[in-house]
Amino acid sequence: MVPNLDIEMETGTGKTYVYIKTIMELHRRYGWSKYIVVVPSIAIREGVKKTFDITAEHFQQLYGTKPRVFVYDSKRLHDVEHFSADAGIQVMIINIQAFNSTGKDNRRIYDVLDEFASRRPIDVIKANRPILIIDEPQKMSAKKSLESLAEFNALMVLRYSATHKIEHVKVHRLDAVDAYNQKLVKRIAVRGITVKGLAGTTAYLYLEEIEVKKGSSPRARIELEVQTGSGIKRRVKRIDKGTNLHDLSNGLEAYRGLVVTDIDAVRDLVELSNGDVLIAGQLADRDATEETKRRIQIREVVRAHLDKERRLFNRGIKTLSLFFIDEVVKYRDYSREDTLGDYARIFEEEYTAAREEILGELDLDDDAVNYRKYLERDEVRAVHQGYFSIDKKGRLVDGKISGRGDDKGQSSDQSAYDLILKDKERLLSFEEPVRFIFSHSALREGWDNPNVFVMGMLKKSDNTVSRRQEIGRGLRLAVDQNGERQDSAQVGDRVHEINELTVVTDESYTDFVDGLQKEIAETLSARPRKAEAAYFEGKTVENAETGEEHTITLDEAKRLHHWLVQNDFIDYDDEITDTWRARADLEEIPELPAELAPYHYQVAALVDSLIADIPLPVDGRKPKAIPLNERNFARKEFQALWKRINHRAVYQVEFDSDELIAKAVAHLDKHLRVDPLRYLVESGVQRDELDADDLAKRTGFTASRTRTRQETVSASSSVRYDLLGEIAEKTRLTRRTCAEILTRIRPEVFAHFKRNPEQFITDAAKLINEQKATTIVEHLAYDALDETFESSIFTENQSKEDFTKVGEKLEKHIYDYVVTDSAVERRFVQALDRSAEVAVYAKLPRGFVIPTPVGDYTPDWAIAFTEGSVKHVYFVAETKGSLSTLHLKGAEQAKIECARRFFEAVSRKNGGEVVYDVVTDYDELLRLVVG
Repeated sequence: MVPNLDIEMETGTGKTYVYIKTIMELHRRYGWSKYIVVVPSIAIREGVKKTFDITAEHFQQLYGTKPRVFVYDSKRLHDVEHFSADAGIQVMIINIQAFNSTGKDNRRIYDVLDEFASRRPIDVIKANRPILIIDEPQKMSAKKSLESLAEFNALMVLRYSATHKIEHVKVHRLDAVDAYNQKLVKRIAVRGITVKGLAGTTAYLYLEEIEVKKGSSPRARIELEVQTGSGIKRRVKRIDKGTNLHDLSNGLEAYRGLVVTDIDAVRDLVELSNGDVLIAGQLADRDATEETKRRIQIREVVRAHLDKERRLFNRGIKTLSLFFIDEVVKYRDYSREDTLGDYARIFEEEYTAAREEILGELDLDDDAVNYRKYLERDEVRAVHQGYFSIDKKGRLVDGKISGRGDDKGQSSDQSAYDLILKDKERLLSFEEPVRFIFSHSALREGWDNPNVFVMGMLKKSDNTVSRRQEIGRGLRLAVDQNGERQDSAQVGDRVHEINELTVVTDESYTDFVDGLQKEIAETLSARPRKAEAAYFEGKTVENAETGEEHTITLDEAKRLHHWLVQNDFIDYDDEITDTWRARADLEEIPELPAELAPYHYQVAALVDSLIADIPLPVDGRKPKAIPLNERNFARKEFQALWKRINHRAVYQVEFDSDELIAKAVAHLDKHLRVDPLRYLVESGVQRDELDADDLAKRTGFTASRTRTRQETVSASSSVRYDLLGEIAEKTRLTRRTCAEILTRIRPEVFAHFKRNPEQFITDAAKLINEQKATTIVEHLAYDALDETFESSIFTENQSKEDFTKVGEKLEKHIYDYVVTDSAVERRFVQALDRSAEVAVYAKLPRGFVIPTPVGDYTPDWAIAFTEGSVKHVYFVAETKGSLSTLHLKGAEQAKIECARRFFEAVSRKNGGEVVYDVVTDYDELLRLVVG
């Protein structure tokens, strides 16, 4: 029986790269060299081929070889001959239609062909026992497709998808929750439109957003009808509390008596004098036409685009926006003299108005000179372009759409995909003027450009396309002008601040999000969610201090389950409660059962792994830039504090290899234990009576006996491993150092390599890295430089914040508001703002970074106390809900230890005036500064 293995990977996480690397590893380890990548459509086929091409040199450097890749073409059978006869890694990419359709060309793979030495191509292929890699198998689940796949006589089948319809043996899972939490995909923001008339008036109103600007109360951007010399026109106006809409409309009767009584930035709404409430994104128009909604959508896309473009430009990231439409004539109308369709015409009007407004704001900003030039450089006609099928006259046309089969609803027109892929890299360059793209909704799978930051769905609702499919092409992390992906390795914890996909839809925010979450939830059904004793039993945990590993017994699992119930961490159905999610806000974490107390951090991680909260898309209108309080920023107390801590620094680590080798050897001798490969044989019998519910719940069999068997010889014993090379790569040490470590460990410890080579390499590298990190921190020294941070880090590139988390306006903070992530932080801010001892304080911006060997670090707070009230006037604090390692991970602890050394260096440079420490609340801070 051919093994079928499922690999679940969320869209946008690099699935193609992963299976190319899998090909390289299988060839290196086992010598397997024949692979067939089967894809469901022309779009995916062309995208896969492109990825093979652009990663070829990368894999050549890693493995000393690269695959020979070709796209199957029934007219180029010499490629099949080379695939079969040539040495090295051979990869054939084929779309399912090329061998399961009834067309003459598609059937050639099964025909005896004179030009192919009277052979059938399928026979030549199947004789190689290739490994099949199926990309998006759920789109090839028709009976005919499955029968055709069986013709290849595969050695094994690897199935890569985010949504497996038919499940086999799952060997890896990276679902939507994991991908989001690990910051491997963009965060989603939604700008919806709620069509809802007002109870007390028939007036036309559309509330775009609430703005918060420095030195002024919140203002609202609102569209209303205005009497002009040429008739009634719709205009966007900024309004304040007290604005009379009747006056603003130049006397239109529909607005008589309507005065703005309140503008609430936290709740994102405007209250009117007749009692009506207008929420951001609400269109108050009982007769709203499709044209009205489409114009609003286009305007929202343009505004969201310009907002992102302005913030990302100085980072070297090109911002692209993508409109999906369902008819070419709405973009390009050849019956008109200028050939502009309705949507293109509306776009040019809205873009011109929005650009002029932005340029007016940039007049006051000296730091935006380069962006101003970029914005002014191109005519409006040059910044948008349509990607559609092309007819023989060179005109854009609606392409062929498949009406049946696995690819129903998708374009089958090659010319449109060629155009998209040809321009993919060019569109990422600032030199290319195109920033807005119009494309047919049926071409959605051709678009996986990583720099799509805004998507506008200008089409009728279509049940054949899910919301998840619609947004999937925009989830990949962006790249800058150097091709560097903006992931955690590149930008640290700012991944989702930079990588946010805004979706502009004609649904309300609530409807779109509810629908999207329901679709994602359906894909998470196999994910464990219940904190039952059976889940914890058999799990391996490790003592954070000693590295000792421990397997949780059934009795310990039951005690842990009882502890979770007793402390209200799980509910009646054994699912995680909000009490556990917010445990950082508890004054004290209850002690774990004694047997598991040494493993508290990993036990917490096990419990956390059961949280399958689906990431909630952000309401795209709620985040707002928080204005700087210039009076507090300019206060002499804050400037004195800033002068003392404002130093860039470099660190150096001086230790000899002998010390690291000795520590690593001792650590490996003590903790390296590799279990032999085991497998569980479980016997069971079918129950005497069954009903439909038993079958649905898979409880039709009762286990009667289990037995564990142990392999005495590794199943992989015939494979040669580059032991030194792999450990050197994982630890970033030289082969010589790794050889010294491995030759010095006890022979009985090294003998574990034969039991399970893969686990030996992984565990040994992990243990060596632990000692490497410890040694580095112990020998770390900072040098504070004269070079400083620019004050602009407090105003430039500040991310917009969700105003529902800001609380009240502050008196002593350098910003008018501050976002807090927990109840601990909220209480801390309230105490600081009310304290008579505190002169001024700041939540430090992310631009203030301390370099450490485990990543950049930004402390939470800089606080200047009133001179004479405390011993230590200048304090930098990190707030934590608990100092237990249940909350402070290893990397966090290392960064905090590095920060202590950094501020010691800064204090030496400034005469010992700055103190840094970790505190849980304001009372503890006060005890430290009073001394």
